Amino acid sequence: MSASLSRPARVGVWLVGARGSVATTVVAGCAAVTAGLRPPTGLVTETPAFADAGLPDLASLVFGGHDTTDCPLPKRAEHLAAGGVLPPGLPAAVAAELAAADREIRPGGPLPGDTRDEGELITAFAADIQDFVRRHGLERAVVVNVASTEPAPTGPGLPPSSLYAAAALRAGCPYVNFTPSTGLHHPDLAPLAAGGGLPYAGRDGKTGQTLLRSVLGPMFTQRALAVRAWSGTNLLGGGDGASLADPAAAAAKNAGKERVLADTLGSAPEGEVHIDDVPALGDWKTAWDHIAFDGFLGTRMILQTIWQGCDSALAAPLVLDLARLVARAHETGLAGPLSELAFFFKDPVGEAPSALAEQYAELVRFARRLGEGA
Repeated sequence: MSASLSRPARVGVWLVGARGSVATTVVAGCAAVTAGLRPPTGLVTETPAFADAGLPDLASLVFGGHDTTDCPLPKRAEHLAAGGVLPPGLPAAVAAELAAADREIRPGGPLPGDTRDEGELITAFAADIQDFVRRHGLERAVVVNVASTEPAPTGPGLPPSSLYAAAALRAGCPYVNFTPSTGLHHPDLAPLAAGGGLPYAGRDGKTGQTLLRSVLGPMFTQRALAVRAWSGTNLLGGGDGASLADPAAAAAKNAGKERVLADTLGSAPEGEVHIDDVPALGDWKTAWDHIAFDGFLGTRMILQTIWQGCDSALAAPLVLDLARLVARAHETGLAGPLSELAFFFKDPVGEAPSALAEQYAELVRFARRLGEGA
C-alpha cells in the first residue's frame, strides 16, 4: 500500500477566536504532544478508557479559524511563554506548526464599519471553513468557539457567536461552544440545529471553580449535610477578565456556576459569585469558595476552597478532547445535542447529570459506543 493510501485521514479543527490564549495553547500543545516534547497531561482522550473509541490521532488534526485580531500565533505563543503559560522554548520548538495554523486564520467579524448583513457574514464564514476543508483534503472539520465571552443578546439579530455557529452548520461541520456565549442557543437557530443532521456540544467549558463545585455539591448531598450558603469570588486577567468586567457577560458566565449547585444540592443556596478583572494576573486565575453548612445536631461548619490555575492550560486539552470526540461522533453518524459530553461543560446541551462522577461514567459509556461505531 502506498504511503498516501495508508496515511490516516486528517481532521480539521476550526477555532473561533483562533489567535486567543486558549487557541494558541491548543495549537502549541497539540504540536508538542505529537512530537513527544511533552506528555499528554490533562488530555482525557489519551487515557486508557478511550483507547478503543476510534478517535482521530492528534497528529491528524489540522488547525485554522476566525479572529478579529492580527497578532500572529508565533508571537502570541512567545507572549504566553513569557507569562509562564507555555514552557520556555516551546514556541520556538513548534514555530512551524504555529505558523502553519496562523496561515489558515481568516478575518472574523462583524468589525466596526462592516456593512455586511447577517446572511452575508454567515455565508462568508461558511465559505472560509469549506475552503479550508477542500484545500487540505480533510475528511471532516469541527468548529470550536473559544472566543472571549460576549454579553447575552438583548435586541433583535444574531450575536457574533451565533453567526459563527450558523456558519459551522452551513458548512456541514459539527459545532462545539466552549464559551458561555449564545452560539446555537439562540432561538432563531433552533430549526437549523434540529434539522442540520450534525452533532453539537456545549456550552461553557468546565475548567476550574465549577469543576470543583460539581464534585463538592454531590458530596454534601450524599453525606446528608445541609448547605446554608455558598459564595464565591473569581480573580482573573487577560482577555476573559476584560470581557467579564461587563456585567452582562459576567451574568452569562455565572449562570452555569449557579446551576451546578442548584442541580447537585436540590435547591439554590444563599450566596453569589463575583468576578473581578485583575489585569496583572494575565492568563492566571484564582477562584475562592466559602461554604457554610450544618452537620449533625445543627453544628455549624465552614469549608473554604482556593483554586489557582492557568485558564488556557486548563482549557486547551479539553478543546482537543472535544474536537476528537465530536469528530468521531460525526463519523459514526450521530446528530443533535451530545449530552454525553456534559463532563466538559458548565451548561451542557441535552439532558445530563450534574455530578462530575456521573458525567464521567456517561462519557466512558459514550466512548465505548463510539468504538462500536455507535
